[in-house]
Amino acid sequence: MASSSSSSSNLSFLFSIFFLLSLLFPFSLSRSPPPTTAVLDVSASLKQAQHILSFDPLSSDARPVSFNSSSSSSSSGSVFSVPLHSRGSIQKTHHTDYKNLVLSRLERDSARVDSIATELELAINGVHKSELKPVVTEIEPEALSTPVTSGISQGSGEYFTRVGIGSPAEQFYMVLDTGSDVNWIQCEPCSECYQQSDPIFDPSASSSYSPVSCDSSQCSSLQESACRDGKCLYQVRYGDGSYTVGDFVTETVSFGNSGNINGVALGCGHTNEGLFVAAAGLLGLGGGPLSMTSQIKATSFSYCLVDRDSAGSSTLDFNAGLTGDSVVAPLIRSRKVDTFYYVGLTGLSVGGQPVQLPAGIFDLDQSGTGGVIVDCGTAITRLQTQAYNALRDAFVSLTRDLPATSGVALFDTCYDLSSRSSVRVPTVAFVFGDGKSLDLPAKNYLIPVDSAGTYCFAFAPSSSLSIIGNVQQQGTRVSLDLASNRVGFSSNKC
Repeated sequence: MASSSSSSSNLSFLFSIFFLLSLLFPFSLSRSPPPTTAVLDVSASLKQAQHILSFDPLSSDARPVSFNSSSSSSSSGSVFSVPLHSRGSIQKTHHTDYKNLVLSRLERDSARVDSIATELELAINGVHKSELKPVVTEIEPEALSTPVTSGISQGSGEYFTRVGIGSPAEQFYMVLDTGSDVNWIQCEPCSECYQQSDPIFDPSASSSYSPVSCDSSQCSSLQESACRDGKCLYQVRYGDGSYTVGDFVTETVSFGNSGNINGVALGCGHTNEGLFVAAAGLLGLGGGPLSMTSQIKATSFSYCLVDRDSAGSSTLDFNAGLTGDSVVAPLIRSRKVDTFYYVGLTGLSVGGQPVQLPAGIFDLDQSGTGGVIVDCGTAITRLQTQAYNALRDAFVSLTRDLPATSGVALFDTCYDLSSRSSVRVPTVAFVFGDGKSLDLPAKNYLIPVDSAGTYCFAFAPSSSLSIIGNVQQQGTRVSLDLASNRVGFSSNKC
C-alpha cells in the first residue's frame, strides 16, 4: 500500500509540474517548425549584373556548344540536341545601367503577357485573327539595334537556339518560343529586314528549298495566308504591330551533329519588322500543327535555361524523355487553343508551409479560362491575383528582418540589400499533384533590379491566366512528355 501511495504521489507531482509548465509556456508544445530557407548570394548576383553590361560576345570565345546525341538518324524517335543561349550571350547590350536593362526587359515582358491574354480571349470568344485589322505602329530605325524600347510580345524571347536551315545547312540563331507555332526565318531578297547577327538566309543557295502549294494542309493550317501563282504566302502578326510576311515553304532543318529533318514547313520572310534583336527568326515549340515539335513528331522535348545574365549555354533536346529525378505534374490541353502548355499546379508554399488558397484557383475551366501555362518566353511568373497576394503576404511576413524599399515597375515587394553580402530567405515552391513540390533557388524569386543592391520579389498578379515564366525556370530542366501528357521539372540540370 505504501509503495502504491508513493507512486501515486510521484505521478501527481509530475502532473502538477507539467501543468504549471504548460501555463507558463503555452506555445512551447504546439510551436510550428521553423520556416525552411534558402541562401541568396547578393555579392555574386550583383557581380554578374555588372558583367553582363560589359560582356561582348564578339570578343569572347567562351560560347560553348554541346550536343547530347551523335545520332544521324532522321526518324521521329531520334534524340536531337541543339545549343541554347541567353540573349545576353549573343547580342551585346547597349545599356550601361543595369536598371535600364531590367526595365526594358519588364516592358517587353508585359507586352508579351498582354498578347498571350489577347490570344486566349480571341480563341475563347471564337474570333479568328484574319478578322482583325492590324494596328499601324511605327518603330524608330535606331530601336532595331537594341531592346531598350522593345515591345515584342508573342515573338519576344530571351533565349536563342542554334539550328541549321537548308542544304547545305547554314547555322542560325532562332528565338525559342513555347508560346507560338509558326517557324520562320528572314530571307533574301529582303524588302524590309531587321538587324540579325547571322547573314540573312538565301533560298537560292539551298537545294532543299521548296514552296508550299495553296491547297496543302500546311497552308490551310495557317491563321493568315494568301495565294500567289499557286504558292502559299503567310503572315504572322504580333501584339505590338511587329510582323513577318513572305513565302511559306518547306526546308531541311538540322540539329547540330544529332541529325536533320526534311520537309519542315516554315516562313521565308521577305518583309519583317520588329525588335527581335539578333535572331534570324523564330522556332515555334507550341502545341499546334505547324510547330517544330509537331512537325518532327517529337514525343517529348526539354530545355534548360541558364541565367539570363550568364554567357553560358545549355541545350534544347527532342525525344530525350524525363530525367529520373523530375518533379512530375500533369500536362493539360485546352479545348480552345492548342498552342499553350498548361500544367497541373495545385498550390504554393513559403518557408515550407502551404499558402492558403481557395480550392481549384489554378484550374483550367471548360470555357478555356484560367489555368497555368509554362512559357519560356515570358520572364516573370504571373499568378492569379488572389494567389499572388497570398504568396506575397506569406513571403513578406517571413522577411520582416530585411529592409524594405519602394516597388519597381510591376514589382510591389522590394528590398534594399546593398549592405548584405548574402541573406537567408524563406523558400518558395510550386506544389503539383500528389503534393509534389518544386523548391525554387532564392535567385529565381528574389532578383536584382539595379546594380546598387535593390532586389524584388519576382512575381506579379494576373487577372485569370497564370504563367510560370523563365526567371523561375532558370537552372531547371523543363521536360514536356507529349506522348504521356506529363511535365517534369529537374533542378540543376543545365
